Amino acid sequence: MKVTQHIEDSKGETLFSFEIIPPQKGKSIQELYDNIDPLMEFKPPFIDVTTSREEFIYVDKGNGLLEKKLTRMRPGTLGICASIKHKYNVDTVPHVLCGGFTKEETEYLLVDCHYLGIDNVMALRGDAMKDEQSFVPKKGGNDFAVDLVKQINQLNCGKYLHDVMDVDNKANFCIGVAGYPEKHLESPSLISDLKRLKEKVDAGADYVVTQMFFDNAKYFEFVAKAREMGITVPIIPGIKPIAVQRHLQVLPQIFRIDLPEDLIHAVDQCKNNADIRQVGIEWAIQQSLELKAAGVPVLHYYSMGKSENIRQIASKVF
Repeated sequence: MKVTQHIEDSKGETLFSFEIIPPQKGKSIQELYDNIDPLMEFKPPFIDVTTSREEFIYVDKGNGLLEKKLTRMRPGTLGICASIKHKYNVDTVPHVLCGGFTKEETEYLLVDCHYLGIDNVMALRGDAMKDEQSFVPKKGGNDFAVDLVKQINQLNCGKYLHDVMDVDNKANFCIGVAGYPEKHLESPSLISDLKRLKEKVDAGADYVVTQMFFDNAKYFEFVAKAREMGITVPIIPGIKPIAVQRHLQVLPQIFRIDLPEDLIHAVDQCKNNADIRQVGIEWAIQQSLELKAAGVPVLHYYSMGKSENIRQIASKVF
């Protein structure tokens, strides 16, 4: 079932969802199941599974020589989606990236999703590689998320690459895209960023999931400005609890977000990571309760492979 259909069927009740990261290659999927199991009591209608783009590693060849190789450290997004769908009877949302994929590879992935009965995809540009100063698309790939949305929407119309038309076997994907309450780090302004978001919606995106934020006022302002601009699709807030001290530096640095002074002060007063985790849990609970009271369609949690703090938050909210 489509994410938008789940939202419609909820009749205004706020739903619970979360996002997981595939295990590194070679590791068992059981650890992933162990982290999903405690969250299933909150009846998530869908679970997102991230996709990691390729990265360079250096392999020791002996005699002081290193060989630079391109690899994916966390493959298996589609297989994990199929496994979760089968094991838990829940819809899954694979993340589909521009970065690292040609349009043909993207089409193959989407065709496989269609075969597996996966109805939803999250269309993302993806980040630059670690040794790149800015994002560089793969040759023959999509440049921006809006281009990826257009490609997916063309499949929904039965139009495949190389002018192949098959209206009798067209896809029917529900397309999610990312939104940035504090603007994308590469955007010159929030309004400029919202214009890019509207382009994605006009191209066929059905719903938006926001980047993490820690001040609900940022989310409410973002939604209000989006509505003023004519963006009418559901806008789902993304929540991530602070867990360790270094999050105070890492999260603003990577995601270009602001942390509230009250949260910073509370973390600085903590004596150990257990105390910091509890501060993060309590902050996310208060965020979630306010957002739920405001009638958000879904509360989407970035679990990052760990579920205990998400379970504690959900137990107080749902």
